[in-house]
Amino acid sequence: MQGWHGWDDYAPFYDWENAQTVGRRDLPFWIELARRTEGTVLELGCGTGRVSLPVAKVSDRFVGIDRSTPMLRRLRVRLRRAGLGSRAAAVRGDIRVLPFRKRVRFPLVMAPYGILQSLLRDRDLRSTLRSVAGVIPRGGLFVVDLVPDLPRWQEYERKVSLRGRRPGGGRLTLIETVRQDHDQQMTIFDQEYVERIGRRRESSRFSIAFRTLTVAQVSRRLERSGFRVDSVLGDYQGRAWSPDADVWLIVARRG
Repeated sequence: MQGWHGWDDYAPFYDWENAQTVGRRDLPFWIELARRTEGTVLELGCGTGRVSLPVAKVSDRFVGIDRSTPMLRRLRVRLRRAGLGSRAAAVRGDIRVLPFRKRVRFPLVMAPYGILQSLLRDRDLRSTLRSVAGVIPRGGLFVVDLVPDLPRWQEYERKVSLRGRRPGGGRLTLIETVRQDHDQQMTIFDQEYVERIGRRRESSRFSIAFRTLTVAQVSRRLERSGFRVDSVLGDYQGRAWSPDADVWLIVARRG
């Protein structure tokens, strides 16, 4: 399994699920970082724009990159409707080899909500960090948000995790199986979305996987890639980190 598998299939349901789970609690943190940045902000794994759209509104210029064409299609519509087409771009590309010219520099690169944990092989993580280091000027920031509780996620099979009505559509049910692969340090989510519109029933199945990464592991890899870790935060309000914090944020600066 590669880390990008499943995300194209996830695109039609991603916003609906995140509105009921992640919501907006991390947005003020990213918005404030972008507001304080002079120049272009880059977001890795921008998806459909949950973070991208509010950040683009306060940035001098914004670029989001993602591998998934269906995700980016939704983001581009949102940017256009918000009147941000002239100073925001959604680029299809591989974060392991960022597709930007050598002279292009981003004083802030954001990696929200566990995007680096979708890199399931260590060599992919190393390539991504080297690639990011190549587009950040000296003194620029790279901010990484890790999901801390993946290895503690309880395993279960075909559990109804969410139910609700989708705006403009029918009723959605998420049936989820969670598997832990401790040898590979991966948590795998087998998703089935069942949508009912009148008497019609449609089912979509796919899997996504995330790798367990600790603050220490990512910090060491950042330092090897030319970054200095400025701080590690335990929430989106800036409180100090601890191993049992709900949020793991690493703020690193290009040396």
